[in-house]
Amino acid sequence: MTDRTSFSAEITRVLRDHGITAAITALIGGALALLAAIARRAFTNDAMLARLDRELLAERERVERRRTEDRKTDADRLERMEADIRAMRNLMYEAFQRRSDD
Repeated sequence: MTDRTSFSAEITRVLRDHGITAAITALIGGALALLAAIARRAFTNDAMLARLDRELLAERERVERRRTEDRKTDADRLERMEADIRAMRNLMYEAFQRRSDD
């Protein structure tokens, strides 16, 4: 006849026989898991910061390009306005000159 023990009795015997070894293994395993989690979080944060830096740089470049285009557009518009003013001034000058000559 086979001697049967309960599950809890087997667990108790295993812990009694291998308790220190299991505790040390659990401590080392837990420490390694904690270090891995910290390292993963650190590398994830570094990667996220690097990505944010790239996105910020791209946004700054986009804004600078837009400002450059706006400055060019404003300069062209100002040049056309000045040309129109000069043309009107010359036209008025010629009109007054002709009136004096008549």
